[in-house]
Amino acid sequence: MQNNNKKPSEFLISKTKIYLAIIAIILILLCIQNINYIIPSILCYVLILIYTYWSNNKRKTELSRHIQELTINVDSAAKSTLINSPFPLVIIETDGNIIWKSTKFADEFANIDINNILATFVKEIKQELENTKNKKQKSIQKQLTIGKKTYKVLGEYVKNRRKDRKKQIDTQYIMILYFIDDTQNKKLEKNYEDSKLCVGILKVDNYEETMQRITNEEKPQVVAQIEKIIYDWANQTNGVIIKSERETFIYIFEKQYLEKLKENKFDILDEVKEIEINAAIQITLSIAISTEGETIYEKYKSALSGMDIVLGRGGDQAVVLENEKYDFFGGRAQEIEKRTKVKARVVAHALEELIKEASNVLIMGHTNSDIDAIGSSLGIYRLATNINKQANIITNPNYGVAIKSFMNVIEKDENYKNVFIDKNEAITKITEDTLFVIVDTHKRNFVEAPELLEKANKIVIIDHHRRSTDYIDNAILAFHEVYASSASELVTELIQYAEKEITLPQIEAEALYGGIVVDTKNFAFKTGVRTFEAAAYLRKCGIDILKVKKWFQSDLEGYNKIADVVKKAQMINDTIAISIYDNDDKDSNFICAKAADELLTISGITASFVIGNMGEKVCISGRSVGDINVQVILEKLRRRRTYYTCRCTS
Repeated sequence: MQNNNKKPSEFLISKTKIYLAIIAIILILLCIQNINYIIPSILCYVLILIYTYWSNNKRKTELSRHIQELTINVDSAAKSTLINSPFPLVIIETDGNIIWKSTKFADEFANIDINNILATFVKEIKQELENTKNKKQKSIQKQLTIGKKTYKVLGEYVKNRRKDRKKQIDTQYIMILYFIDDTQNKKLEKNYEDSKLCVGILKVDNYEETMQRITNEEKPQVVAQIEKIIYDWANQTNGVIIKSERETFIYIFEKQYLEKLKENKFDILDEVKEIEINAAIQITLSIAISTEGETIYEKYKSALSGMDIVLGRGGDQAVVLENEKYDFFGGRAQEIEKRTKVKARVVAHALEELIKEASNVLIMGHTNSDIDAIGSSLGIYRLATNINKQANIITNPNYGVAIKSFMNVIEKDENYKNVFIDKNEAITKITEDTLFVIVDTHKRNFVEAPELLEKANKIVIIDHHRRSTDYIDNAILAFHEVYASSASELVTELIQYAEKEITLPQIEAEALYGGIVVDTKNFAFKTGVRTFEAAAYLRKCGIDILKVKKWFQSDLEGYNKIADVVKKAQMINDTIAISIYDNDDKDSNFICAKAADELLTISGITASFVIGNMGEKVCISGRSVGDINVQVILEKLRRRRTYYTCRCTS
């Protein structure tokens, strides 16, 4: 391979050697022909060698002088470029010591304490470069705000010298940094971002109920009050409001006003609730705003999805969809029962049709099952077997203390010998036509066996909790009513509307009744007319109320644990109680939930939070009497390895 990097002097020397060799060969041939040419040939060759040596030395000298002059010129140009750089330039050591700075740098930061800023900045760069996986990468590209300006900092992280200190080699580095004023570009970027449009949907939650309860004379006044508040609120952001339906408004505004709405925590929610009407009802508003999507239509569709979540959480809330995240505000209104029996009847018939089409039914509640999850599962099991379909309930064999007493009873019953299965056995029963029914939860990662959902083609959800962001979005049927007291109440209604009359065994009726009793705290919280109707139906099935009560009695040891947690509670802002249960206990979630409920029975406490240790996880139980939305608080605290429960009551 030809060496293209050979020096000119080396090239000349190699070429001269060839010429000398050729001349030597010619002279030898002449001497062979005539012996008299030997001495003249030797003298001639010596003269040629002397001349060649002198000529090469002269050329080397000329080349060296030329290269030296070229180097001096390049160095001079480089130094001139550094000194007269149009950008502020600094050469700095990794400890923050400035070696050299350009005149432009000195002028640019003459009135700023740049040394401290640079010391902190260089320290951050050094740490990032030391932590990077690519150790060979020495280039620097950062952004730094100094005063009112934003700079793009470009440079190199280069080796300076090596010192031998006590037989240890210490490598020193320096940074050569250029500061390019990027303020105008950042300003343009911000203006571009701020000018992007956000699309929102505003919906009066209980418009129909309100209009039904007020007189014809009051209706125009109430509607006018609602619309005035909405239009005035939109004017604060120079937004546009379009009324699409009687109770629904489309809201379009620039993104620069979004932070202002967040800071004010969507105060329009409280303004609407302050409207006074003579109907013993409070008007509430739901808001969904989206920045997701390239077009207005995409943002509108995204806002519609957000509205579904808000309404699924009980309304009286605002949600902002930004950067693929949900941010919730509000949600303090009393939940008012507004379900219709028509919907329950339609869902019951639809569910029966899905069960008839299925090869088998698998029923699953949430992890750390309680009696509401088990009771509603048994209700669906009875609905399926009534249609002569095989059905199984997926549970965890390690029952918690919350349902231990009940499970001990039902497992002794021969009729339920093969009903309860674990997830491993469930996998063997899954076919293409298997129907999955999820009860008492709608969260994908909160079901008893999340991995089974990936194998499910048909999913039905029956739940009463406020909708979360990680909901199961591929359900073909959902009976999700946040105004219901419990999943057991919803399943009881479905049983009543079954096409073929169902006779509930006593233990199944007692399980459903237990689910209602536990979730309503003995009918003290979140109960409506429909709750008592469901309870009355179950009473007709011959349940033993005393037996149900005994299932959920706490033993002395458990009660003492709860009492200790209550005793250690501390008050925040005079109305919020916070306590900790730090024992590594598999039943921590049950103890925390019970303690949080118990704290709410104390006068003056409007919200309670109890934190518990579950080994690899931390559980947080929050309870409220309605003044504070504990769900919004816990969602902000939630992490991937955190388990939480919450309940807002009123």
